[in-house]
Amino acid sequence: MRGLVLVTLAALALVSCSGGDRGAEPRASADSGGGILARMNPFRDRGGRARGRLCGVRGLEGEMIEPVTSDNPQCGVAEPVRVTAVDGVRLSQAAIMDCETATALDRWVRRGVRPAVGRAGGGVEGLRVAAHYVCRTRNHRPGGPVSEHGRGRAIDISAILLADGSEMDVLRDWSGSRHSRALQRMHGAACGIFGTTLGPGSDGMHEDHFHYDTARHGTGPICR
Repeated sequence: MRGLVLVTLAALALVSCSGGDRGAEPRASADSGGGILARMNPFRDRGGRARGRLCGVRGLEGEMIEPVTSDNPQCGVAEPVRVTAVDGVRLSQAAIMDCETATALDRWVRRGVRPAVGRAGGGVEGLRVAAHYVCRTRNHRPGGPVSEHGRGRAIDISAILLADGSEMDVLRDWSGSRHSRALQRMHGAACGIFGTTLGPGSDGMHEDHFHYDTARHGTGPICR
C-alpha cells in the first residue's frame, strides 16, 4: 500500500511540474504587463492596460494615439494623447495634445480649478473644451504663425461644469456674477503652470474662453 501511495504522489508531482496541463496559461513575459506586480497595480484594468495614469500622471485618463500629421509641416503632434478626464473631472470632448500640455492641465485642475470652485454647485464635474488640436494660424489670421493648437500644445476652456448641472461660463460669468471670483481665481492660477494664459480682456479674441498653451517664451510666462 505504501508503495502505491508513493507512485501516485510521484505521478502528481510530474504532472504539476511539466507545464503540459491542458488549459494552462503561458507565463507572461517581463514586458507583457501580466506579472504579479502588474496585476496588483490598482491603476490597471483587466486587460493589463494603464487606467487613469496617462503620461505617468495619476488620475489623467485617456489613451496614447498614433502621431498626428498634417499637410502643413508646421502642424502635427509626434507623441499625442487623447485626454478624456483629469483628476476625475471629465472633458466635454476628448482632447488631443502632447503629454507636457496634458500634465499642465492636470496641475491646473488640481491647483486652480478645484480650490476656486470648492463646494459651489456640488463641486467641479467637468470642463467644456472649446478647442484642442487643430492646424490653424494664431487667432485665425491669414498668413500668421501657426497656433500652438496646431502643435498639440494648447487647449481652450469655455466653462466649468458643476455637479448640480449648473456651470461657470467664461463669457457670461467673468464679471458681475456670483461665479466671477472663482473664474478669475482659477484663471490666475494657470499663470506659470502654462507658458501662455489668456482670457477675457487679454486681446479681444478670448472673451468667451480661457486659452492655455505650453509654449516657451524667453521672457517667461505670458499671463493676461
